[in-house]
Amino acid sequence: MEETPSRILTYGGEQIHVNLIPRARPGTTLRIKVHPDLRVEASVPDGTTEADLDKALHQKTRWIWQKLRDFRAVQEHATPRTYVSGESHFYLGRRHLLKVHHQPDTPETVRMLRGRLEVSVQERHALRIQKMLELWYFTRAQEVFRSRLNALLPTTLWVTKPPALKLQLMQTQWGNCSPGGTITLNPHLVKAPRDCIDYVILHELCHLKEHNHGPAFWGLMERAMPDWERHKAQLDGMAEMMLQK
Repeated sequence: MEETPSRILTYGGEQIHVNLIPRARPGTTLRIKVHPDLRVEASVPDGTTEADLDKALHQKTRWIWQKLRDFRAVQEHATPRTYVSGESHFYLGRRHLLKVHHQPDTPETVRMLRGRLEVSVQERHALRIQKMLELWYFTRAQEVFRSRLNALLPTTLWVTKPPALKLQLMQTQWGNCSPGGTITLNPHLVKAPRDCIDYVILHELCHLKEHNHGPAFWGLMERAMPDWERHKAQLDGMAEMMLQK
């Protein structure tokens, strides 16, 4: 197939720009992804014909339009955070109200208490509160992700030894798996429900055996988590709020 950088789809009177990403793996499945920032990408395996590409995009046009509509609806309700008492912040899929305490003479702390995130600061600066919360989330993410990975490993019989695990803030990914077998997770993922966290971890564990998104990968994913599509859809729907700053 001659490389083409993009396609324009039309649905509901709207033009949808689809970025085409060539993949040098013939025989794998063409995958389409709609990102929370409204980017649409199609991973196109080497050898895909123009006719097959057009057919796949045509079949998915309505689904793409619906995903874009859903993400726009979330964006309309997402307001920039000011890090003051009363804001909602997520942890493990649940909303927690932020309560900021101005205590100049006590150590600065973050703790979760009876459905609230309690932050004690010596000076009431939004950037300081933001950084304290980010550190708190990062520490919690380390604990939660390691715990969930250990809980899932007995079910993934193809994994012969526990993989290395690291955390990294990412713009458009919840996780990835390096060629050397290191699993990297986005610390923002700790804001999602546990089943969504398990979905991302299992997805990356499947990559330890199947390094692309071909039929064998999705078959393995189906066996590991038969209802993975439901959890992926839930995570996609919450992504804008999870990544909100």
